[in-house]
Amino acid sequence: MNIDERFLKAFNKYLPTEAVPYCYELWKEKPFTFQITKERSTKLGDFRYHQNRRIQTITINHNLNPFQFLITFLHEVAHLHTYEAYGVKVKPHGIEWKIKFQDLMLPMCTEKVFPKDILIPLGKYMQNPKASTGTDHRLIKALRAYDSNRDNTLIFLMDLDTGSEFILRERKFIKKETKRTRILCEEVPSGNRYLISGRAEVFPVE
Repeated sequence: MNIDERFLKAFNKYLPTEAVPYCYELWKEKPFTFQITKERSTKLGDFRYHQNRRIQTITINHNLNPFQFLITFLHEVAHLHTYEAYGVKVKPHGIEWKIKFQDLMLPMCTEKVFPKDILIPLGKYMQNPKASTGTDHRLIKALRAYDSNRDNTLIFLMDLDTGSEFILRERKFIKKETKRTRILCEEVPSGNRYLISGRAEVFPVE
C-alpha cells in the first residue's frame, strides 16, 4: 500500500464521507506527515512547526467522531498554511490563522457534510474561531451528541443547578458559585473548595 492509499484509507475511516476528497486534496497540495494518536486529555490534535523540516507533522486523537475529527483536521491544516505563509513569528491563533481556518472550513459548511444541529453552532463559532472548540458550549454539546461511546448520564457542570451534588473523577462535589468560565465547588466530605471548568462533564447525584 503506497502513501496515497494509506492517507485515503485513514480519511475514509475517520472523516465524514463527503469530506474525504477535499481533505485528501489539501494533503496533496501541501503534504505533511499525518499521525492518528491515542486519546490525549489536553488536546484533540496538534501541529508544531519546525523550520529545519521540509515536511511538517499533524496529529489527531483516534477517538473523535467524524465531525469533530474534520474540524480538528482543518484547524491543524490551517496552522500549517499559516506558518508557511507568514513564518514562525505569527501568533498561533491570531488573525492570520483565523482567516486561514475560515477559508478552509467554508467549503465544508454544508448539510452534505455536517448535520444541521452541528452546522448552526459551527457557523457561529467560525465567525471568530478560538484555539479550541471546547470554548464554545453550544458547538461542543452538538458534537458530543455524535460520540458513539458517550455516556448519556454525563452533563456539563455549567448545566447543573447550583447546590446540586455531582461526581467527577470518582470524587463527590457540591456546585456552589459560578465565576466566569469556572465554578466554585466543594468536595464532600472534606469541605475543600476547587474551581472547576464549567465545561467539565460530570455525573449528577440524584
